[in-house]
Amino acid sequence: MPHVVTQSCCADASCVIACPVNAIHPGPLEEGFALAEQVYIDPKTCVDCGACVSACPVGAIKAHTRLETSELPFVEINADFFREVDRSARPILAPLRKRFRPAAESLRVAVVGAGPAGLYVADELLHFPGVSVTVLDRLDVPHGLARFGVAPDHEHTRKIRTLFETIEKQDGFTYELGVEVGRDVTHEQLAAAYDAVVYTVGASSDRSMGVPGEDLPGSVSATSVVGWYNGHPDHADLGPDLSGERIVVVGNGNVALDVARIMTVDPESLAATEIASDALDALRSSAVREVVVLGRRGPAEAAFTLPELVGLAGLSDVEVLVDGGLAALDGLDASPKLDLIREIARREPGAGDRRRIVLRFHTAPVAVVGDTHVTGLEVARTELVAGPDGVRRAELTADREVIPASMVLRSVGYRGRPVPGLPFDETTATIPNVAGRVEPGVYVAGWIKRGPSGFLGTNKTCAEQTVDSLLEDVARARSAAGSDKMAAR
Repeated sequence: MPHVVTQSCCADASCVIACPVNAIHPGPLEEGFALAEQVYIDPKTCVDCGACVSACPVGAIKAHTRLETSELPFVEINADFFREVDRSARPILAPLRKRFRPAAESLRVAVVGAGPAGLYVADELLHFPGVSVTVLDRLDVPHGLARFGVAPDHEHTRKIRTLFETIEKQDGFTYELGVEVGRDVTHEQLAAAYDAVVYTVGASSDRSMGVPGEDLPGSVSATSVVGWYNGHPDHADLGPDLSGERIVVVGNGNVALDVARIMTVDPESLAATEIASDALDALRSSAVREVVVLGRRGPAEAAFTLPELVGLAGLSDVEVLVDGGLAALDGLDASPKLDLIREIARREPGAGDRRRIVLRFHTAPVAVVGDTHVTGLEVARTELVAGPDGVRRAELTADREVIPASMVLRSVGYRGRPVPGLPFDETTATIPNVAGRVEPGVYVAGWIKRGPSGFLGTNKTCAEQTVDSLLEDVARARSAAGSDKMAAR
């Protein structure tokens, strides 16, 4: 197979446009590129031209001869996708959509939030002459989750910041960093100073588990730990307790696996990365030997992506096991993700002194245990029960136990925060909008628009939709103004 994709899809779609033979497609097909967990390259169609390699903004595509050992599983993963899917039904990338043009000499836009969503919005707007974009952020450095949310050892993913640096160099782009709406400037002031304001403030708080004892010392959010080892100014002083031998992570998305991996790999393997120096020192003296990752539902519903699991399974200095072994997968169909979980489940615990990560499914938190500090997590086994709507939900059973642990990390999702001066939906933790439009002149993109879903590059498609709404409003408003002038004559 000439070329393979080795990471989750960034949804940029540059590789798709670059491919001359339409060999790159999303999986599952019905999700399209915006929501696909990964894209795949058809080995029968690929002509080994390498155009996709140059186009990919995060270095996710490689020739099969240049794969590292840990990336070799992606050869079969890419090939298997096209064995199982009717290739004749694959969609061809839709033609470029019609865009509304500003139809004016100048358009000044403020973008609040300098993360991926904000930078993609700026890029979409700066395609047009006469547009200027000022990107504001409460932090003194830009790039949001691309800087502070990506694990330090995911260096390929971090390369997307190179794309952002290219965006920043465009004519009409400026930053105002260290500026927070509600503290340094009001929404009303921004709306008066700019033709449009786009909020891309993300989802900066985390969801709670909603169980007793959650506020005990030693019970913290995985979001805070990620910020700590990435040097986020809000979390630099976190200082998590690494004096115990076991940590329990509640939730099994990509962030949960990232935290589990960083807590167990050889700290020296992180020394050449962008990990915060204080965090590296703490990990060097850590007593943690095991991280248990809990999933409320079963292996088939695991929230982590296949590329993240491939990276975890390929760790050479950490044991990765499945609690319950193969019995945890009884009755489940085959799929690339489940097949890899089965391979992990066949592994026997080693007799050496290696640290370990244990994936445990059908397990939910009941209470954080401890008097003055976390000493464990009470959990319940769950079973999937179909509700009246046909959706299977994880229900607690009477099977309970306490997992001893010195720290409990909740990784059960992010939550947006209100922006002073704007409406806010407490249920979805988003700013109410239609296609990114809050009202003419005020827009949203990214997680504050749609909730915490998708990957870094999903924000590109999201930004495109929001900018379409913005430009449509500008075109209509200026067309109406022109008609009024004609009528006045």
